[in-house]
Amino acid sequence: MDGELGDFLRSRRARIQPEDVGLASYGRRRVPGLRREEVAQLAGVSVDYYIRLEQGRRSGGTSRTKSGGVSDAVLDAIARVLRLDEAEHAYLLAVARPRRRTEGGPAASRESAHREAASRVRPGVQLLLDGLDRNPAYVLDHRMDVLAWNALGDAVIGFSDLAPGERSMPRRVFLDPAARDLYPDWAAIASQTVAHLRLNAGHHPDDPAMGRLVGELSRASDDFRRLWADHLVKPCDHGVKQLRHPVAGLLTLPYETLTIPAAPDQTIVAYTPQPGSETAERLALLGSWVTSRVG
Repeated sequence: MDGELGDFLRSRRARIQPEDVGLASYGRRRVPGLRREEVAQLAGVSVDYYIRLEQGRRSGGTSRTKSGGVSDAVLDAIARVLRLDEAEHAYLLAVARPRRRTEGGPAASRESAHREAASRVRPGVQLLLDGLDRNPAYVLDHRMDVLAWNALGDAVIGFSDLAPGERSMPRRVFLDPAARDLYPDWAAIASQTVAHLRLNAGHHPDDPAMGRLVGELSRASDDFRRLWADHLVKPCDHGVKQLRHPVAGLLTLPYETLTIPAAPDQTIVAYTPQPGSETAERLALLGSWVTSRVG
């Protein structure tokens, strides 16, 4: 992830103007934003050290932890200069000090077993989903693959109609032409999806499936490739989505997410329409329609 660290830092200093941080701007700049030496000055590190950091050459210098990583103090100072928000700050820490997988041996076997277990949803979680009869809900992993859902969630998004390999929110958004009809504000959904996926990728630098997913989407979608190059980082922990359902019509769906403590790479996404709202009434009708079909 060294290349990712440099790309992220460059993208963030490009959006900060000298006057934003109290510096005078003299002459025309070849590229937008702060220069490396200005970031270094404001962060209190040497220019050479900051250049090493952007280039992924972390040897040398004194602002390092005993384990050889960049210190919290340096990263916090850079985050302050670049005006990173909480999610971007966490991402900077993750890509600057990635967790490395142990090759071979028991540790690698444990990691493989962990990843296999992470793709399974415990029966109790499925029962929880099924109990949400008024709330469309589903479970995502860190790659935003859909692992489980309830009946109303299936009725709204149609997971069971997809092949297992297609049950992926990023693939649905960028590779399925029907997504632009499903999401009236497709551009916002696309940007949000990429920002959340990049955040998760920073916390899982050694996940080969994540790398394959990003590569696949980059090759197949110009929109994904452009958004990925923007280095947006933002969690999708709550918000509002609009969906245009072929039967129920336009649905305005607030949503909340809950991380499963026993499986921290799994997240429950539940749509929470206001009781008595038009969307809630339409979902109730859709639920009745689903029940009648099953019966």
